Parts: sequence; C-alpha cells; structure tokens
Amino acid sequence: MKPLSKLALSTLSISVFIFFSACNFNQEKTPVEKVGQLSIDGVHLVDQKGKPIQLTGMSLFWSQWIGKYYNYDCIKWLKDDWKCTVVRAALAVGSGGYTTNPEKELEKIETVIDAAIDIGIYVIVDFHAHQAEFNLEAAKTFFGHISQKYGNYPNIIYEIYNEPLMVSWSEVIKPYSEAVIEVIRENDPNNIIVCGTPRWSQLVNEAALDPIDGENIAYTLHFYAGTHNKRLMEIGDEAIEKGLCIFVTEYGTTEANGDGPVYVSETLEWYEWMNKNKISHCNWSIADKAESSAALTIDADSLGGWGEDLIKPSGKLVRKELLKKYKQLLK
Repeated sequence: MKPLSKLALSTLSISVFIFFSACNFNQEKTPVEKVGQLSIDGVHLVDQKGKPIQLTGMSLFWSQWIGKYYNYDCIKWLKDDWKCTVVRAALAVGSGGYTTNPEKELEKIETVIDAAIDIGIYVIVDFHAHQAEFNLEAAKTFFGHISQKYGNYPNIIYEIYNEPLMVSWSEVIKPYSEAVIEVIRENDPNNIIVCGTPRWSQLVNEAALDPIDGENIAYTLHFYAGTHNKRLMEIGDEAIEKGLCIFVTEYGTTEANGDGPVYVSETLEWYEWMNKNKISHCNWSIADKAESSAALTIDADSLGGWGEDLIKPSGKLVRKELLKKYKQLLK
C-alpha cells in the first residue's frame, strides 16, 4: 500500500479535528451548563440570564431507612433515563439519622452531591425533620459544613427545614431559618435557600405575611394529590400574589400517608398549577418501599437500570412528566 503524502496526512488530520470538534459542539449541555447560576427574581426561580425556569426531579427517601439509592450510578440513571434536572437528598435528622450517626449520614449526602456536580444537575440538600427547631445547633453544623465545602458550586440548593408541624411561622420557624441562613451565607452568598412553612410545609401564605429579609430565598409547599385539593392551590396563589417564590420540594401522587391509590387526575391538576406558575418540584420518592408513593417495586436495583416492570404506577406517571419538562428546559 502506498504511504500517504504529507499533504494527504495534513488534510486527514484537519478532517479528523473538524469531525471531533463538531461532535463536541453538538453535544447536549447538562442542565447546569444550560441554566447556570440560579437566582430568584420576584416570584420566579430564574436562570443565569434572568429567564424563569422550572427544575423537576425526584426526592430520595429518608437517608437512614432506604439509603441504598444514595449512590453515583442511581443519580446518573435518574439524570440520563428519568431526565431529572434536580434530585433531593433527604438527610434524616432523627430516628437513627444524623443526630445519632452524623458521619454515616453525611457520607450519603455528600455522595449524592458529588454525583450531581459531576453529571451536571442540581441537588437539594434537605434537612429532613419535623421539629428542626430542637436541632438548631445540628442544623448549623451541617449546613456550615456543606456550604463551606460546596458553596462555590451552582448545583447546590439548601432546604433547611423539611416539614415543620403546627407551629408559629414568626415565632418558631422564621427565627430558626434566619439562624441557619446566617451560617450558610457566611460561606455561600448566592445559592438558593428554601425555607419550610407551617403545617407540614403547606401554609406558605403565613410566611408571605412576614417574609425573611434576604436574597435568593424560596419557600416550600408540599402536597399529596389524594389529600390536598384546590384549597391548597389557593393558599399557594395567595403567597404568590404577596411576592413569595414557591418551590415544591416534595409532593406525592397518593394520599398524605404515602399509600392508597394513585390519584392521576388530581396529580395532573397539580402539574397544571405548577406549570402555570413555573414552580419547580420533586416527587416523593425514589424508594422500593411497599407503599404507593414509592416509585419502584420491592428490591429494584440500587444502581438504577429499572425497566418498566420495576417502576410502579406513581413512578410511571411522574417519569412521563419529567421527560416532558426536560425537553422544555433544554430546548
């Protein structure tokens, strides 16, 4: 075979360079590359250009009880196959969680954070408690560490109180939130902080009457489609009218106890409401628990790769919405 001339070799090299450059140029951006640094403008979560956006994804289950999905492969599968643009890592605080085994539970959360950063999606770091005001020092320690280690990454969203009980916003939840926010802002002046609200994070209208002074602060509204109806949407509307930015960090397609039937039409109504208001949301939950709100069947692989036979009705309903929202975000 006759060897190639120098001119032919040069032409071939240029062609190869152009081919691989074109492949790289056409590669789809990750959600974080597309959206960039999040901020809040009025009632909206906005991207780096100030455009209102919706992040949509899945919440993991309480870290101490179903921690097997807190791994890199699972998070990557949720991004690649379920098209999650955000995942929620639910740090269990009590019941054998962080206050009992801080190093073990922290490692799970950091594994999810590291995975989210590597694959280019957002991650909600959730202090998953119902009485966090009694664990203020633990919350300050945890969020001080997380904000110091990860505060320079745009991927991070801090959810500082999952679901307060029937306690006062102004007298209990707000002072707790302000104390934790102060710790975070010492390390991270920019990333979004989401505050819990009274009655299992439903009474966002109460927070709207006495909001926290600060930038890039959102408020969470939680719902379960089989239990919470249009009245809760109206409460959300009241808060929005008063200027609050709402983030649905947790919702279910079932009744509030996590079981019973999947309420398809009611869930679709909630999707319509959230889409109308461009509210970001995470579904509860990536778990293989024997309850209707768990997205997966018993013993579904911890590393992802779930076929249709391993996804329960709730998971199929939610995944369909995630695929649709992903296309809208990245177009």
